[in-house]
Amino acid sequence: MAATIITTEDLMEFKMELLEEFKQLMVEHTHPKPKNWLRSSDIRKRFEISPSTLHSLRSRNIIPSYKVGGLVFYDAEEIDQIILDNKVEPMDGTV
Repeated sequence: MAATIITTEDLMEFKMELLEEFKQLMVEHTHPKPKNWLRSSDIRKRFEISPSTLHSLRSRNIIPSYKVGGLVFYDAEEIDQIILDNKVEPMDGTV
């Protein structure tokens, strides 16, 4: 059986080819996550608030909204982030 000598150059070339294949696989299998849009009724149910409270939050720019025609939509991720950003810590240090 004949011996094959592998050089550092061979390994570098193999590495570059492998990285290119990984990049191509990532491009082929990576899809942008679709936005999860909520309507006003979804927001009102989720937080148990009235239509006027929701309108007030929207008009004071506390929660972002998107209007298409006569319909108002909210990005679920943005709403979740607003809730997390406004976490109220307990006064006595308990959870």
